[in-house]
Amino acid sequence: MKIDLKQLKKSIDRVNNYNVVKKTPLQKLDQLSQRFDNNIFVKREDLQLIHSFKIRGAMNRFSKLTKKNLSNGVIAASAGNHAQGVALSAKKIKCRAVIVMPEITPLIKVEAVKSHGAEVVLHGDNFAAAMAHAFELAEKEKLTFLHPYDDLDVIAGQGTIGKEILDQFNKPIHAIFCCVGGGGLVSGVAAYIKSVNPKIKVIGVEAKGAEAMTKSLKANKRVNLKQVALFAEGAAVKQVGEHNFELCKQLVDEMIVVDNDSICAAIKDMFEDSRTVLEPAGALALAGMKQYIEKNKLSNENMIGIASGANMNFDRLRFVSERAEIGEQREAIIAVTIPEKPGAFKSFCEKIGKRNITEFNYRYSSKKNAQIFTGISISDPSEVKSIINSLGAAGLEAIDLTANEMAKLHLRHLVGGRAPQAKNELIYRFEFPEQPGALMNFLGHLNKGWNISLFHYRNHGADTARVLVGIQVPARQKQTFKKFLSQLGYPYWDETENPGYSLFLGN
Repeated sequence: MKIDLKQLKKSIDRVNNYNVVKKTPLQKLDQLSQRFDNNIFVKREDLQLIHSFKIRGAMNRFSKLTKKNLSNGVIAASAGNHAQGVALSAKKIKCRAVIVMPEITPLIKVEAVKSHGAEVVLHGDNFAAAMAHAFELAEKEKLTFLHPYDDLDVIAGQGTIGKEILDQFNKPIHAIFCCVGGGGLVSGVAAYIKSVNPKIKVIGVEAKGAEAMTKSLKANKRVNLKQVALFAEGAAVKQVGEHNFELCKQLVDEMIVVDNDSICAAIKDMFEDSRTVLEPAGALALAGMKQYIEKNKLSNENMIGIASGANMNFDRLRFVSERAEIGEQREAIIAVTIPEKPGAFKSFCEKIGKRNITEFNYRYSSKKNAQIFTGISISDPSEVKSIINSLGAAGLEAIDLTANEMAKLHLRHLVGGRAPQAKNELIYRFEFPEQPGALMNFLGHLNKGWNISLFHYRNHGADTARVLVGIQVPARQKQTFKKFLSQLGYPYWDETENPGYSLFLGN
């Protein structure tokens, strides 16, 4: 397939949809720039009316349609953002729009499409299934199909981002980073940038498990993925477009693949610098940029990433928060075996030193040893080996689980169970002040003869940490225990009679 680059560049120059499309700002991320010793900018496409760049391509495609094309209405298949672009464009010209979306599409995107008056059809468990169904409906109802990325008018619309970047930034640019799903954004931006200044690198970024373009370029043909990871659902396609593949083959300098932890870390980076929450696909460019800078050991370069979308489901933020610290390599997950005896837990904490413990899961299981699942704040990945060596020197066996998916996804929430051996167990819930030394203060007040039989703690960034503790206290020492609670000074609640404890943790 031969694509005339000069003609495509002219098409991009002629696009004029600024009655709906915003010329989005180019914003410097000061904190991230300082951290990575480069000048890092983001093109704020999350500020479009639909919180995504997709409005550009959709509006430009609509501008080329005839009255005959529009007579019965239009149809599109989309995981969300293209759907919103088509729905809003159709609303502006009072045209019927039918949108087929995968059943796994976040509710925020479904509701946004409906709010623009479009008819939503949920079909299939991935974009490919939705696309096939859209083709069927288009033929059945004589609707004009609008492709989300494999269309030169759509590509030209997305290419206006490249034009705006060059208009807004008059200093040398080392590289521009684009998220890649079907390839509409990166091929449009690359077509314009390379036509004007071939020295600027254009780099595509894909999510691990959805790297259709990366694999296609390596194979020199369009690859059809058997399965596609859906965390970054806005960029999750099984096969890239024909036009997009041809343009990327000619123009894109490099492809980068990032994992979910890196995406979560990039979402956090963007929030810390701009108080904006990007969706996973919207943070791909930033995640790829960070990886590129570290890999190539660059400094003092001007880097631009396209923040392509911010249609984030609120309930996904829990996962993002959980994984961001690991993605930024600021948290290590370690399993430690300690002797089951009073004072062992305190000894373990002393070996960790002044590092902040972000999580601690422990349940008494035998009279000999105890297994601890813990999260520890680190400033550099090299610290993990030092921590494990320090624990080993003290006779505490430790295993690094930071890269263990099962541990990060499931094990941290499943540590525990019943402990028949935990006699005279009292269960108390505490609120620790979220400050260094709070845990050691608790352990320092604890009677040396009392055994901790359960401990669950997770730092969620609040001003207090919520902690559940099981302590084996002989009946004759109940008054001494009450004195301990009084002297500790932390808010506490007796949960020993809690039915949840009886059902899942009690003897």
